[in-house]
Amino acid sequence: MADGPDVVLVRHGETEWSLTGQHTGKADIPLTPRGEAQARDRLGSILARRHFGRVLASPLSRARETARLAGFPDAEVLDDLREWDYGAYEGRTTVDIQAEIPGWTPWTHPMVGGESLEELGARCDRVLAVIDAVGDDVLLFAHGHLLRVLAARWCTLPAAEGRRLLLDTATVGVLSRHHDLTCIRHWNVTEQIQS
Repeated sequence: MADGPDVVLVRHGETEWSLTGQHTGKADIPLTPRGEAQARDRLGSILARRHFGRVLASPLSRARETARLAGFPDAEVLDDLREWDYGAYEGRTTVDIQAEIPGWTPWTHPMVGGESLEELGARCDRVLAVIDAVGDDVLLFAHGHLLRVLAARWCTLPAAEGRRLLLDTATVGVLSRHHDLTCIRHWNVTEQIQS
């Protein structure tokens, strides 16, 4: 049983670039028809029975459209929920980048012309401060890397530990508190969850 409000995290539905594994930060890539169905059918049914004190979304259309289709058309845009700025690696796959830089990962190498992992972690800390002020369950619609770092920071881990938290498109995670510890209660969920 949770000791306080939950933070429910939703990764946006499928896009063409999520299908191909292209890093999608600032690019405003729309949902595919399948991504729209994921948001409407899967996420809509998972989230329908819950009350949220505040609903927040990334400013990027794939997150806002996921929120709308899941039944939250009035989600408040929070700029700090935008995805990691990949700089020169925007639109490229890890395999493609590793052909030039062996062993490259976003967790271990700098984002040339983009945002550092520390800067992303600081943004996530600001989001957590906004959440903490609500005092009720909060729902966030955002992006894979951002949400992975957010969950790591929730658990007071370094931002780089988000690398251990795989998160598929159109899935849900729940962050909770238990005996004064911040915990991950559910992760990468595609079915109805207990509140």
